Amino acid sequence: MTATQALKALTARLAKALGDDDEGLAAARLIMEDVAGYDRRKIFTDGDRTLLPETEARLDRVAAEIEQGMPVQYAVGTARFMGNDFIVTPDVLIPRPETAGLVDMVVDRYGARRDLRVLDIGTGSGCIAISLARALPFCKAEGIDISAAAVDVARRNAAALRVPVSFAVADILRATAVADSYDVIVSNPPYICRSERSDMDPRVADAEPDGALFVPDDDPLLFYRAIARYAHTALASGGGLFFEINSRFPAETERLLVDEGFEDVAVTRDYKGNPRYAAAVKA
Repeated sequence: MTATQALKALTARLAKALGDDDEGLAAARLIMEDVAGYDRRKIFTDGDRTLLPETEARLDRVAAEIEQGMPVQYAVGTARFMGNDFIVTPDVLIPRPETAGLVDMVVDRYGARRDLRVLDIGTGSGCIAISLARALPFCKAEGIDISAAAVDVARRNAAALRVPVSFAVADILRATAVADSYDVIVSNPPYICRSERSDMDPRVADAEPDGALFVPDDDPLLFYRAIARYAHTALASGGGLFFEINSRFPAETERLLVDEGFEDVAVTRDYKGNPRYAAAVKA
């Protein structure tokens, strides 16, 4: 089978599995590049080359995993985020474009500052902390997560991308803050209510880590409250707190931050027009 034939066969197979022709083509191109080493240019110039049997076998194995319900990024083992490839496993959330907007918010506000102390709470793959460490001059970035497996993935990503970020296992619901430790605290915490699960794509709800996605219906702001209280002590005066939020609760999140004593509280929208981010300043 040639590379062009493989791409065509994968596209048809994955379009059926994913239920969308465009998604099938995008997934097939991603797999051809990451598994077989054929990006769009190489398909154009060398598409008539016959693939090795072992390459065909790897493509088949990845396609079969996707047909069985595995997200494309887990099947391939990487996800693209802000221009870099991050290792992803079922122990971490798959980075999404909306989260890139959270990174952009921090960089827009602090891009001219040097030597910032930054903490990413619920770091997962480390994509936020690593992206901020790359973008902010001489930034000292840290990331914490309750999952030791997630922290291992984050450390692997920092090493692979050669970015000096430190990661540690910690539970923010039980963490004790040290005063004036950080200039910026950022988080994309669990925020999806359990009752929303039935409306979600099974490739997200069933495949991505439950603990990184869901919160109890009776306490949807559980992590925002805990992080805000931690940040109120841990942030330096004038320090910034940045969240990705549930678009169902923008007013409630804003009120929580005001009630916790933060100033300049603002909720902004993502590129789809949904309320997606909250930012605040410690007085």
